[in-house]
Amino acid sequence: MIFHRFSFKAMACDNELQFYAADSDAARRAANRAIAEVRRIETKYSRYREDSLVSQINREAGQSHVTVDEETAALLRFADTCYRDSGGRFDITSGVLRRIWDFRSGAVPGEQAVADILPQIGWAKVEWDGKQIRLPQQGMEIDFGGIGKEYAADRAALILRAEGISAGLVNLGGDICILGPHPDGSPWAVHIVRPRRPDTIMTTLPLGRGALTTSGDYQRYFESGGKRYCHILDPRTGWPVAYWRSATVIAAQCSAAGSAATIAMLLGGEAVAFLESRKLGYLLVDQQGKVTTNIAPQQRNPSRDKSIAR
Repeated sequence: MIFHRFSFKAMACDNELQFYAADSDAARRAANRAIAEVRRIETKYSRYREDSLVSQINREAGQSHVTVDEETAALLRFADTCYRDSGGRFDITSGVLRRIWDFRSGAVPGEQAVADILPQIGWAKVEWDGKQIRLPQQGMEIDFGGIGKEYAADRAALILRAEGISAGLVNLGGDICILGPHPDGSPWAVHIVRPRRPDTIMTTLPLGRGALTTSGDYQRYFESGGKRYCHILDPRTGWPVAYWRSATVIAAQCSAAGSAATIAMLLGGEAVAFLESRKLGYLLVDQQGKVTTNIAPQQRNPSRDKSIAR
């Protein structure tokens, strides 16, 4: 078996496929199919594309119902589960908060601006019967940003498996889905960087299969008045979370790991109980740098160069 690596851009990030295949033609064919699937999902659900299904649903806010296909219905059901599991903190209608939170300008919105936009948030307000969806208020939106990339990683992994790939991984901007261990049975070494110090490896986790994602306050943020404001916003208050520096979660699927990592950031001090109740692996770093984890790290092996930083 030959090791292959394919890099590509999609979903506004750098992505990579790493896997073993018998020959280059088979590897290229499998990679092309997986990459095409990621880009299909991006085209269908990106809020940045006027022709996407998400944009169609958002344009109809305050007006008509939109009939959705089974794939979209499954994503909406998953979003509903995340909403309920998080006590309303994981809410796919909260994307409207980006109208007042501009992380490029670094301007803190006023209390009134936050109060004015909160009525446009609320998954519980959405009219959804399993087949049709309607946003009842003009200006409301849905956004699959919290689960879309992770879903794409799961789909890409499924495509690779269908092409006969059993040893490899999908890495979509750090959301990692592992198909299986190296051909010799050894796990992949996933390097977890120290929050706010991306040049420093905090620990290395061995993964032979499953998925891992990290959510943190150091990827999109700004500082103002000596305070850090990150892009993870509590839809109930409209303000950024400030309990954990990062939350890394291991689960069977990337969509489950990604949503749980975001929910952990949103839950703050309740995160450990939430993750333990779902029997998920986790590594949490609080604002003082203290680590809380139920994952055993491994000794780093400098001779193995096929590792992934997250």
